[in-house]
Amino acid sequence: MFGTVLLGRLQGSAGADRAMGLFINTLPLRLDLDGTAVEASVRTTHARLAELLTHEHASLALAQRCSAIAASAPLFSTLLNYRHNKAPAVPGSGTDDVLSGMEWLGGEERTNYPLTLSVEDFGEALGLTVQVAEPISADRICGYMQRSLEQLAEALEHAPDTPVRELDILPAEERTYLLEDLNRTEEAYPTEQCVHELFEAQVQKAPEAVALVCENERLSYGELNARANRLAHLLIELGVKPDQPVAICLERSLMMMVGILAILKAGGAYLPLDPAYPSERLRQVVNDAAPRLLLCDVVGRAALGPEVLTEVTVIDLETATPAWAERPASNPDRHTLGLTSGHLAYVIYTSGSTGTPKGVMVQHRGLVNLLSAQVGLFGASSNSRVVQFASIAFDASAWELLMAFGSGAALHLPAEEIRQARNKLSDYLRSEAITHATLPPALLQTSKDPERLAAQVLILAGELPKPELIRSLAPASMVNAYGPTEATVCATIWTCPADFNGSVVPIGRPIANTRVYLLDGHGAPVPFGAVGELYIGGAGVARGYLNRPELTAERFIASPFVEGDRLYRTGDLARYLPDGNLEFLGRNDDQVKIRGYRIEPGEIVARLCEHAWVREAVVLARQNGGGHKHLIAYVVCAPEAGSDEGGGGALAGALRAHLSARLPDYMVPSAFVRLAALPLTVNGKLDRNALPAPSDQAYALAAYQLPQGEVETALAQIWAELLGVERIGRNDHFFELGGYSLLAVQMLGRASNLGLSFSATDLFRAPVLKELASQICLQVQPSNSAVISVRPNGSQPPLFFVPSGFGDCSYVLGLAVEMDADCSVYALPWPPFDDVRPPTFEAMAAEVIVAIKQIQPRGPYRFAGYSSGAILAYAIAERLLSSDEVVSFMAFIDVSLPGASSNASLKNLAREFVLDRCGTLRDEYREVLERDTEQCSISRKGRSKQSCSKRRSKQER
Repeated sequence: MFGTVLLGRLQGSAGADRAMGLFINTLPLRLDLDGTAVEASVRTTHARLAELLTHEHASLALAQRCSAIAASAPLFSTLLNYRHNKAPAVPGSGTDDVLSGMEWLGGEERTNYPLTLSVEDFGEALGLTVQVAEPISADRICGYMQRSLEQLAEALEHAPDTPVRELDILPAEERTYLLEDLNRTEEAYPTEQCVHELFEAQVQKAPEAVALVCENERLSYGELNARANRLAHLLIELGVKPDQPVAICLERSLMMMVGILAILKAGGAYLPLDPAYPSERLRQVVNDAAPRLLLCDVVGRAALGPEVLTEVTVIDLETATPAWAERPASNPDRHTLGLTSGHLAYVIYTSGSTGTPKGVMVQHRGLVNLLSAQVGLFGASSNSRVVQFASIAFDASAWELLMAFGSGAALHLPAEEIRQARNKLSDYLRSEAITHATLPPALLQTSKDPERLAAQVLILAGELPKPELIRSLAPASMVNAYGPTEATVCATIWTCPADFNGSVVPIGRPIANTRVYLLDGHGAPVPFGAVGELYIGGAGVARGYLNRPELTAERFIASPFVEGDRLYRTGDLARYLPDGNLEFLGRNDDQVKIRGYRIEPGEIVARLCEHAWVREAVVLARQNGGGHKHLIAYVVCAPEAGSDEGGGGALAGALRAHLSARLPDYMVPSAFVRLAALPLTVNGKLDRNALPAPSDQAYALAAYQLPQGEVETALAQIWAELLGVERIGRNDHFFELGGYSLLAVQMLGRASNLGLSFSATDLFRAPVLKELASQICLQVQPSNSAVISVRPNGSQPPLFFVPSGFGDCSYVLGLAVEMDADCSVYALPWPPFDDVRPPTFEAMAAEVIVAIKQIQPRGPYRFAGYSSGAILAYAIAERLLSSDEVVSFMAFIDVSLPGASSNASLKNLAREFVLDRCGTLRDEYREVLERDTEQCSISRKGRSKQSCSKRRSKQER
């Protein structure tokens, strides 16, 4: 659709051609760029223009009214003007006598449209004039038009039956740049190897190196390989063959990784099942994939249920006397097994638009290429420490596993409670000296201090991060990774420059041996900078969907650009930025991302419509009042649902319970809005803009009772702000109102600022407001909100406990219970650590003393310190003593403090008990700490009234 300029004189009477004045008019013209032959298309265009001439005096407002398009929407944004011009006059030729004696000063054309194209007809020659809004290049538009005219003329002369949509508008140079130059990613990689062979190569290099760390357990590469090999030999005996899916459903543990490696070594394809998912969802996956073997533990058994367990052969990986213990520890020979790089490594299920999850089949070859790309991009090595954050059922877990085991690095598995709490995760990353972390932006965007999430390489994946998040993060090698499961985890990478200050976070360029194309609806490349659907080709393209040949044929197509290549049609929209990086622009369908999870609303709708109360439904993502994106369900109810008069959240509660039993929690909508009918546009399509924002009635609210007391009232206010619900009652359930773990972390922070002290565990155990409030007492907290009040009351002076530099205060609670002293107990924070301007121990002590004096203005003071915290406690005591304060008690736990040594300065103590016990540190961290200890001038003095030293042996620990 474009506007065309009409002369306005053709319908006039005699003399209209000589009348003075401006008669031109603009009216819309629609052309069909479809399969119609070019000759027929030209004749149809001619006929439509001729028909339009009969309306040349009609106003554009009349055309707007006849179009049934809303007045606020323009009929067209592009204008075409065909102008008949004289050839330029030749001076002295007498051909321009009418202008004789006039001086031409100049002229300038202006347009009110974003794009105006004028065809200049000089009689024997044609010219093109383009006016276009920046930053689009007018020269490029002229080039596209010239190319189109050349193609049209050639087709009319030689192939008049060519479909008009097949005319190529791209100049040859631009076409080559888009299809070839931007996709020059060829790199050598071991195409014939299987992914577990790369792990075995690291075992050969350094069998004693640490491979896995899970809480207090760790395995070397040699031990991990031996355990996986023994289990693999058992699987081979049980009949595992190449391409055969083998299910694995365990909680996070060392054995989870042993099981994955064993399946790969046996030639099977591992089928990951997260025991946190609802049983019905897990049964759907198992029924579709039909595995014959299942590796699990007690948690996995409970999640799957007895119905599934009776249909498969179950191998319990938790047994004290495993059946595979006596099997060989040698590597199975893949050639004997008939295993090649073209066989499947895993099958991971993603959300399906039809209501059924679909299993993506990923081959060894794609994973090997991914690993080769990772090594070049991120520099992981045997000195690296990679955190395994993602769920086993999310393909990012394979990304993390490859990065560690393919480079000889250590893979660290944080406990589930650490994964769910951002504040604990940041401490974990620091305490474990993690070098490589892959995290969803949603985890960081809710944080008040995302810069504390330290890692040498921070990879953001799962959804598009906001520019302000990128700018707020601590300096690191920061990467934005993009890729669907169907392209083996990752297809493009953008590395953030140190001086980034842009308004767009790109998804970058293709990784090694990967090709990306932006195509229009007919599979043709769009011009550089135009929006197109993203297609991915190359080594990472998956085999397809398990048991879904029709869907595989639809989404995986033969490449028209590279012979023998296949393309995956992502459904994502993107465009090229001027520097050649890709900008992600969303979906061309209804698919959404919530907190890093890719979700097909159609699957949720299908489950909703299974409920007897629901006749029609639609699900979309909206932001609530707190700025958080949530899923909202709009339902048209059947008569069985009854009336919604009387309010409450009965409908929302029933539908939430229905979905919670069938879908993962991230796919359960926060609100359920009841509608008499779904709003439609004039074209009969769903009018999404007319869907109302959810009211309080749309949430699973319990029967309202006013919050009672100061604690309930404070909690209710926090919940209302975070959840976007106007009125919270004392019977309401945090998670049923749409709460999730990241919001829970924010709630803990806000509650702490108000003096409400509780943990995430308390919330999960008592998610109803009145139940949670009953476990909380309102305390007068120090203004430094990081100070933790462990025991608020006591008749004796308080005990201030300094934890280790890792910041874990969890053990202080147990220690306070064991103490028989009648005193209050506080856990003191370490001040924030600035790598650029690191504080001395004296400065840190001075800062902590400010918080101490807000609680206890005068001595006598009592301190305890654990590990490196004992050094800081010692510095605090020294500073107080130098100010003539009294320190009556000092306790040092798990730290050596020589009684009489000339070398016992705080500098040497810090070097010995902080630096030497930290093991392998990032080089810049060690440099900062060493510089800090050199600057320390406090020497050991013996002025405390009483001292106590306690050290546990390694066996006791």
